[in-house]
Parts: sequence; structure tokens; C-alpha cells
Amino acid sequence: MMGARLPKGRSGTAAACAAILLAVAVSSPASAQRRDPFDVEAREYLGTRQSEAAVQKGLNFLASRVQPDGHWNSAHYNADAAVTGLAVLAFLAAGHQPGRGRYGAFLNRSADWLAESVQRSGVIYRGGSTGPPMYGHGFATLALAELYGMSRRTDLRRKLETAVRLITQTQNAEGGWRYQPQAADADISVTAVQVVALRAAANAGIEVPAETIRRAVAYLKACQNNTDGGFSYQINQRGSGPARTGAAVLCLYLCGESASKECKNGVTFLQQHPISKYEWAYREHYFYALYYCTQALYQVGGKPWTEWYTTVRERLIETQAKDGSWSDNPGSEYATAMAVLTLQVPAGLLPIYQK
Repeated sequence: MMGARLPKGRSGTAAACAAILLAVAVSSPASAQRRDPFDVEAREYLGTRQSEAAVQKGLNFLASRVQPDGHWNSAHYNADAAVTGLAVLAFLAAGHQPGRGRYGAFLNRSADWLAESVQRSGVIYRGGSTGPPMYGHGFATLALAELYGMSRRTDLRRKLETAVRLITQTQNAEGGWRYQPQAADADISVTAVQVVALRAAANAGIEVPAETIRRAVAYLKACQNNTDGGFSYQINQRGSGPARTGAAVLCLYLCGESASKECKNGVTFLQQHPISKYEWAYREHYFYALYYCTQALYQVGGKPWTEWYTTVRERLIETQAKDGSWSDNPGSEYATAMAVLTLQVPAGLLPIYQK
């Protein structure tokens, strides 16, 4: 069972969040890999043999770009914890694990690299990185949580606990996080990745204070625009966008808030702003938007999921380069990891992807 803590006497949102965290057990990697993605009973799995081939080509590209010590660079993001965390997650999402199979050797090194990147303060960061520390920390913590859940390496547990403690200690007065590992201002993007990382850590049995989740949920809800149901970058801003709306909706689902008006209005916003009609709105942060909107709409299920995923799936298949990569401003390694993660959402091999 997961280790979220509910303070005595608490109720309402905190209780709901803690209940949902406590209710979901860690999924067995062995049982996950036995799932046949082409089983006709897996009705929400909309992958095709073409998309599966695209995933394999993408993984081969990432495997060709891994550094000897197990980390990845992407464009000017050198030794960046976020890029390495996302690349590791791409392999885990396709059913690969450290120490096993064709990718097992370097995934072991990647796990070691992430663990060794946890500083004494708790932040997961390398000195040469040019990315915002808390972005890297969030994605790297998510990767460590999934790695620990699959391997149960005791050294990873200690590192993961330290990383989670850093997140809880740097939450600001509004309930969010921003670029630096300190309680200053906040934005919805950095906040979302911390929330997902905390949920993954709780899935793996790490204690996550319910009060931290309650305050984060309050921050996310405060970023919603009442005019259209979308979510803005920060509180008191009024610029809705699909990428941040997808991130907020996913977090609300993960925290047991799917029945809230904020979550429902966010889903409506996504349905009213499909990528086929609002291409420009997605292009600003393209792979980031695909990553979060796909996870959010998978949680929603039904027609919204079917319409979204079939469109995105074909787009990714068509835009993959011959070498197996995808391209975006942060670099091909980043874009390829995000594309693989997007395509693999309905396979459910990552515990964080499961409903």
C-alpha cells in the first residue's frame, strides 16, 4: 500500500486526496508486461502495429544517444535531470527495466546517475545543467519513483525519500512551486510535475503528507479561468492554454478530484479546443501539450479519449524521422522521449499511467 499520511481530524479535500492515494496499490511489473496490447478486451488501448513500431524506433534512437554514464543530453540541455528522467521513463513505459533485456545495462547506469544526482539538499541536479532545477527535479523524482517501484532497490528508496522531502519543504504559501528549490512564487507547469512526482512516490510506498496535496490542489484550482474553464500559467492571469489545462486536469484526476467543477470544466475546455482546430495553441509547447493532454484524456476515457488519441497517434507516426526521432526546440532526445511516453499512455505499463 502507498504511504500517504492523513493528519488526524482532517476532512474534505485532504481526506479525499489521501483516500485516493491510499487506495491504489503498486502494480506488479510482471503482471503489467503480461498484458497483450492487442487484446480485443483492452478497449481503451488504441495503439496499432504502426504505433508500436514507432515506439520501438524511438527507443532505438534514444539508446543510440545515451552517454556512457547513463545520462542523456538534448540540444543545449547537458546533464539535465529532466531529460534523463524522461528518457528513462520512455523505456519503462514500454516495459523495459534496469538489468533486464537489451536495454538493461545502460538503464542500470541511468538509475545510478539519477540517484547520484540527488544533492544533500534533496534537489536532483547536476552542475552543468542549464534547465530550471525544479523542472528537472520533478521529472527525475517521477523517474526514481517508477524505478523504485519496479526494482525495490533500497538505495533508490533513500534517494527518493530525500527528493520528496525537498518538494514538500519548498511548496510556497499559495500551494505551488516554481523554477528554484525554494518557497517563492509558483506556476502551474512546475507545480504539475511536482504533483505527479508525489503521486508516483506515494504509489511506490513513500510517505506523502496529505496537507501538501491539499494545498497543491487548491493552487491548481485557483489557476482556472472562470470564463472558459481552461487554466492559466499563474494565479490571477487569464490566458488559458491546452498544455497547462491538460496538466491541471491530470493532476486533479490523480488527486481524486475528477468530480470537482474545476476538473469537469477543464475537460470541457480540452474538448472544445481540439488540436485539429487549434493547432497554434498546441504548437507553443507541442510535445509537452501532447504528453499531458494524452494522460489527462486517458483518465477521462470514452469519446474524448478516443477522438484525442487516434488523432495524436497518427500525427506522431507521420512526423517521426527516419532515424526514429522526433524534433522540437529542447532537442530531439527530449522530443523523442515525450513522443514515446505519449504513445505508450494506454499500454498502462507505468503505474502512474494506470487508472
